Amino acid sequence: MSDGSRLLAVITARGGSKGLPGKNIRPFAGLPLIAHSILLARMCPEIDRCIVSTDDPEITAVARQFEADVPFQRPAELATDEIAMLPVLQHALAFVEEEEGQQYDLLLLLDPTSPGRWPEDLTGALKHLAEFTTADGVIGVSKPEFNPYWHCVLERDGWMVNLIEGAEQFVRRQDVPPVFRINGLIYLWRTSYVRTQTQSWQHTDKHIVYEIPENRSISFDDIDQFNRGDLMVKNGLIHLPWLEQAQK
Repeated sequence: MSDGSRLLAVITARGGSKGLPGKNIRPFAGLPLIAHSILLARMCPEIDRCIVSTDDPEITAVARQFEADVPFQRPAELATDEIAMLPVLQHALAFVEEEEGQQYDLLLLLDPTSPGRWPEDLTGALKHLAEFTTADGVIGVSKPEFNPYWHCVLERDGWMVNLIEGAEQFVRRQDVPPVFRINGLIYLWRTSYVRTQTQSWQHTDKHIVYEIPENRSISFDDIDQFNRGDLMVKNGLIHLPWLEQAQK
């Protein structure tokens, strides 16, 4: 990067998904799903190295078909349903720094099940982090189609109650505070933060948000979400810039 910082991107792709078996290599918009994150990383000059962390030999083979860097097989204890993302990223960072003998300053998590990010999103998130020098990281968000102040409720002892206390004070849509949802497209951290953490980033308050349009904020946990996203791309409702290069 222009300021001398080194950025490591990590594509995390565990095998054994139960919600959508084989999702990381399932065909999406004409390519295996993981290929979209690999090709996106290749379009980002800010990334010094992009690696794939996986425990699955089939995912490894598919990733390498797209010339991805898969420098290790993720240990089985870091590939269970219960494992958090933090130790997976700490393992990847420690491995490449030991391998290369030099440290990275920033770490970008590329979740292959959220393929709607653009190269411009990374550029914008990096600029945003540079402006907030005390922030630990940047999280990608989008404005949802509905606002939970008005549209989300709980059931308590059979009665409907507002999810957000005090929501009843807002009588006009224009007065409701804007909210964002975490969309999975951008997770960018300083490596000094990643190395020292022992709990999820959501337990700390030194993060900033980077907004990405809701129409690109697709993510896949089940077959309906996957098929809906596939149709949106194929019908031109979502543009993925690397597809133009892949088709040449």
